[in-house]
Amino acid sequence: MRKAVIIGAGMVPVGEHWRKPLRDMAVEALLNAMDDAGIDKVDSLYVGNMASGSFIEQENLGALIADWAGLGHIPAVKIEAACASGGAAVQEGAKAVLSGLEDVVAVVGVEKMTDAWATDATRYLGYAADADWELFHGASFVALNALIMRLYMKTYGYTEEDLAHFSVNAHANGAKNPYAMFKRAVKLETVLKSPYVADPIKLFDAAPMCDGSAAVIITTPEKAEELGVPKEKWVEIAGMGRAIDTINLANREDFLTLTAAKIAAERAYKMAGVTPKDIDFFEVHDAFTVMAALSLEALGVAEKGKGAMLAKEGQIAIDADYPIQTMGGLKARGHPVGATGVYQTVEAVLQLRGEAPEGIQVPDAEMGLTQNIGGTGSNITVNLFRRV
Repeated sequence: MRKAVIIGAGMVPVGEHWRKPLRDMAVEALLNAMDDAGIDKVDSLYVGNMASGSFIEQENLGALIADWAGLGHIPAVKIEAACASGGAAVQEGAKAVLSGLEDVVAVVGVEKMTDAWATDATRYLGYAADADWELFHGASFVALNALIMRLYMKTYGYTEEDLAHFSVNAHANGAKNPYAMFKRAVKLETVLKSPYVADPIKLFDAAPMCDGSAAVIITTPEKAEELGVPKEKWVEIAGMGRAIDTINLANREDFLTLTAAKIAAERAYKMAGVTPKDIDFFEVHDAFTVMAALSLEALGVAEKGKGAMLAKEGQIAIDADYPIQTMGGLKARGHPVGATGVYQTVEAVLQLRGEAPEGIQVPDAEMGLTQNIGGTGSNITVNLFRRV
């Protein structure tokens, strides 16, 4: 089977882009990635996006962005997997290259959320849950995660303060990332004093609504050589896994196990021929602090019930054993939902090239993992990246 390598990466700062349309953000990130790779054309385009039809009343993003970028009559399509759309789009782009169907593929993740009223945006995000069995009964997406967090604390004896360490770590790293939405470190007491969004989830336990776009260029090693891309820019897509779970919480065997993440990780580890011990950093999906804890457990980094302990003991910092959210994660970098998985990918590429900003570069990083969650864990991707 062919191999797939990323040769270009680009993004725009995450934030509230009031004066920048979705198409402009997407094209800017795409052209940045193409410029990074030193190319001026691609064979196809995959766009990760969750809810453009709701947020900005625009679908058919493949055609929109390819046309606006002047890419010609290439195939272009939108990939939707709720908040995991970005990670899924990276996988679909990689599959196209690995299959031999296409040689040079562009993947863009984009979402414009702040054009919508906050109440409407909350409803749109809820579309990732079960409309008939959850949303109809008044359960918001935040409320569903609050149920999980409450049960996690009760089952394993954790406090809100224990989980707050995930937020503190994310903001410490995001403060050094010029592309992050929140470039300021926060103290533990700041997290604990923030208002409740849905008890026990506080404002600083949750990722913000925002706008953003990130992009990568995927090809084969042979094509990369032909294009003259220096090898120090190559990052191999070493493993991929994706799985689903029940879309609603009520049908899950265990509220506190991200089964889809566990299965997706096992598939990715097998494809890459590695174990969790071989991973130098983890970009997990911390839309809520409890999800960071559950993710570390599902990925095999921590035993069941011990994920929050890694944060409490300081083992998730850049210079610790299990660095996570190295550029701020969803909490500090921001969570433009359909773009998040591609932002994670770009950040992994920068880490493995040794190009991460000063103070948040993982020393001698050889392999990184990204994990992107859709819904409350119903659709999850895990991708492994290796320095060439």
